[in-house]
Amino acid sequence: MNFNCLIIDDEQPARALIRTYVEKIPGLNILGEFKNPMEAISTISSKRVDILFLDIQMPGLTGLEFIRTLSHKPDIILTTAYSEYALEGYELEVTDYLMKPIAFDRFLRAVNKVIQKKQAPSETPPTNTSEHFLIKSDGQTHRITLTDILYIEGLKEYVTFVLTDKKIIVLESLRKLETELPQEAFMRVHKSFIVNSHRVDSHSGHDLTIGSKKIPIGASYRDEVLNKLF
Repeated sequence: MNFNCLIIDDEQPARALIRTYVEKIPGLNILGEFKNPMEAISTISSKRVDILFLDIQMPGLTGLEFIRTLSHKPDIILTTAYSEYALEGYELEVTDYLMKPIAFDRFLRAVNKVIQKKQAPSETPPTNTSEHFLIKSDGQTHRITLTDILYIEGLKEYVTFVLTDKKIIVLESLRKLETELPQEAFMRVHKSFIVNSHRVDSHSGHDLTIGSKKIPIGASYRDEVLNKLF
């Protein structure tokens, strides 16, 4: 199986390095390379792009802004010199985040993530129910009872499900979970927290309390949280 690749970076040496790496890996085909996202729109719209190697800081339109414009996203591997955009990148569900200067072994691991995902045999996954939620962690699928979830805390590309009896760390984004969990019971209260509204014990100032844990209420969520919970 061959994979079509696109390179977008405003620096020619960076594009050249990625091209060199791509050419070392069998099965990868370069459709083109561009110095800004606008030049790549026609290719992305008209051809099958499997992997997009995308810089973040570029004049005119940043890589993250460009991702938000895409209705059908290929697997995206961000290539950047800036670590501070990692969380936002993973919230946009990029496949990997590579820091410049990029070593070939790290580049290869990122590409292999895409290849393994696309070559994995299709199967009908188990589904969530009104009472249970399925999450994958450390190669295992956990079937957790929704009422056992106290809150979920996000940290970079991972989230921690805090249950009544344990914690489970999952490679996932809060943004995606926010759409998958039942909204009548779960709500986003902060950029880093989703809470089970039935488990909230009290509210004081800018915090919610669940058991012994104080959870901050984000300013942009405050009115909705207080209207729903109190």
